[in-house]
Amino acid sequence: MRVHLRNPDRIETVPGPAAVAEVLAHLDIPPHTVLVLHEGELVTAEHLLGEDAEVEIRPVISGGAGPTCVICRSPAVIEEPRHRAAWCSVHFVDHVQSQVRKAIDQAPGLGARERMISYDERVLIAVSGGKDSLALWDILLALGYRVDGLYVGLGIGGYSTRSGEVCRRFAEERGVRLHEVDLAGVYGYTTPSGAQATGRSACGVCGLSKRYVFNRVAVDHGYEVLATGHNLDDEAATLLGNLLRWQDTFLARQQPVLPADGTNQVRKVKPLYRLSEREMAAYCVLRGIDYVVEECPLVEGNTGHELKAALDVIEARSPGAKAQLLFGFLDRRERFAAADDRGEQLAACERCAMPTTGQVCAFCRQQERIHAALPLAAAQP
Repeated sequence: MRVHLRNPDRIETVPGPAAVAEVLAHLDIPPHTVLVLHEGELVTAEHLLGEDAEVEIRPVISGGAGPTCVICRSPAVIEEPRHRAAWCSVHFVDHVQSQVRKAIDQAPGLGARERMISYDERVLIAVSGGKDSLALWDILLALGYRVDGLYVGLGIGGYSTRSGEVCRRFAEERGVRLHEVDLAGVYGYTTPSGAQATGRSACGVCGLSKRYVFNRVAVDHGYEVLATGHNLDDEAATLLGNLLRWQDTFLARQQPVLPADGTNQVRKVKPLYRLSEREMAAYCVLRGIDYVVEECPLVEGNTGHELKAALDVIEARSPGAKAQLLFGFLDRRERFAAADDRGEQLAACERCAMPTTGQVCAFCRQQERIHAALPLAAAQP
């Protein structure tokens, strides 16, 4: 088929028959930026075009040959359909940083004068070597907060080796402090060996281990706040999973700020909850932040990834759906407050002194199970 692209004018030949959506994909044109006309009539993405069709594609974003920055009208480097906007590199960085500032200053569940983080507090950020945590560290430093990093070595072969190197280089280049905790060296197991020893999923062992180490290091070194790089996609997928299973207790606890409930705890915050995976990856590219692109090799089968994929399908048809789901829930989360069991009395674990609702915390129980089973696990072929 013959495709006439406008502003600037050019002619492309595309094999047919094909749906409009397939033609746009072939030409690498985002559907929301154009109108498609066939025989002088507007047609939708599902409209089938014949092999001999004559098609016109008109851009709908004003300002020249392509999308322009919503701030300065110079050529854009990234578009975000849910914002109905595009930005140049400078103003996109400003956009991301302003969204984090808004998250800090106007977090759901806090009073008018309360903030996620204050400038006189010491902040510890958990970094994995991935885009989100390193971008957040960069943003918080740019905003003037006092932030140190924490990297936990999980013992996942070359993946962990590469992750540690990226985090160290980030800290060295900026002259900031990075705490490191090697799970095997300090606690006697790696994520793979712990999963094998207990029969739990690697993600289950990893998650409990990281949460414990994060809080332990923050408490031991006197930090008031622990920040993590959970983004909009992460939080929306978690919310969807909790809604599908009606996990009322988890729903009551899902919020960007988790206060310290007792001794040996610090406040936990998620300043990226307003920003998507795509926005964080673009921020890293534009800021020159090296990060580990590959996924953890143990993540296969993680339900969180399946939930993200399901939400991506909805988001493609209805840009902004993820944000509407998450922000709408946060506006209504008080309805689940009665299910929050954190009023239960916390006590110090009799083994490690970290907070727990029982005599021995979940991490110490897990560690005991792993150490008891490791010789057996090591002996298996």
